[in-house]
Amino acid sequence: MTTIVPRRRLGTAGPEASVLSLGSWHTYDRMDFRDAVTMLRHAVDSGINLFDVAVYGMPGHPPVFTDVLFSAIVRAAGIARDDYLLSTKLWLEGYPEHSLRDQLANALFRVGADRADVAVLGDIRGDDLDLARLAGDLAELEREGLLGCWGVNNWSAAAVREIRGHALAAGSPGPQLAQLKYSPCRRSIPDGEPFAAVFAEGVSLQASDVLEGGILAGKSGTSRQIGRDPGGIRERITEAAKGIGELAAELDATPAQLCIAFTLTHPSTGTVLFGATGLDQLTGDIAALGVLERVGAERLRSLLDPFWADRGAVDPEGP
Repeated sequence: MTTIVPRRRLGTAGPEASVLSLGSWHTYDRMDFRDAVTMLRHAVDSGINLFDVAVYGMPGHPPVFTDVLFSAIVRAAGIARDDYLLSTKLWLEGYPEHSLRDQLANALFRVGADRADVAVLGDIRGDDLDLARLAGDLAELEREGLLGCWGVNNWSAAAVREIRGHALAAGSPGPQLAQLKYSPCRRSIPDGEPFAAVFAEGVSLQASDVLEGGILAGKSGTSRQIGRDPGGIRERITEAAKGIGELAAELDATPAQLCIAFTLTHPSTGTVLFGATGLDQLTGDIAALGVLERVGAERLRSLLDPFWADRGAVDPEGP
C-alpha cells in the first residue's frame, strides 16, 4: 500500500505543499536517467509535490545540469506542470547589479517552466544589502505571476522579520518559509526563541540538511559535497551518528527515518527537504511518517535530546 504524504500550507499565503520535499543538489546528475524517472513518478504518486531544483554552481567548477535533467525527467515520467510545485534559489551575490528578474528568467529557462511556485533567497553575505529594495523587487515578480511565493535560506531571525516588514509595505505577503538546517544534532536555531517569534508571525520552517550530507544516515565515508558547518561541530555530529544508528535499530527504524521524523516534530515545520538517489531510498524515507506516528513526537524528541550537538555552539538568532 502506497503511503500518501500529507500536505501543509507554506506560511499564511503559500501553496499546499507536501510535508516531504525532494531536493536535487548533486542528485539527478548522479543517477541513471530511467531510475530517476521511476523515482519521481513514485514520489508524485505518493503525494510529494514540492521539488527544489536550485543550482549550486561555482565559478571554476564543472557546470551543473541537475535542473536541466529535472525538466527532462518530469516529461519522461508524464508529470504535468500543475501536478508539482517548483522551488528554485535566488542568489544575492551581485544583487542588485544582477537583477532577480534576470536570474529567475534564466532558472526558469533551464528548467523549462514559465513560473516558480517558490523561490528561496540565498545567504546574506554582507551588511550592505538593501532589504527594502529586495522586498520591492520580489513583490513585483509576484504581481507579474513569475513567482508564487518566496522564503529565505539561513538568514538571521532579525533579518527575516525586517524584510517581512518591507514586503508587507510593498504589497507582498512576505517570506512564507525559512529554510534552516535542522536535525537531531542541529537544533539551536530552529528551536530557539528568536525564530519562535518568526514562526509566530506565520512563517513556516523548511527543514534542510537533515541528514548532514549522509553522515546521519550512516554514510560517514561519503565523498559527496556537504554544506557549511555552523559552530564547527561536524566532528561531534559524526560521533553522534553512531548513537542515532543504535537508537534507530532499537526503534525498528533506519537512522534516516529517525532524523526525518524528528524534523516533523517541530510545530512550525511546513516541509522537510532531502535528497534521494533511488526508489528504495525514497520509499524508506517516506516511511519516516510511520515511525513518527508509531513512536510519537514527544518521545522522539526526548530520545534524541542527547544528540543535540550545537547546543551552546551557535547563536539561536542565526547567521
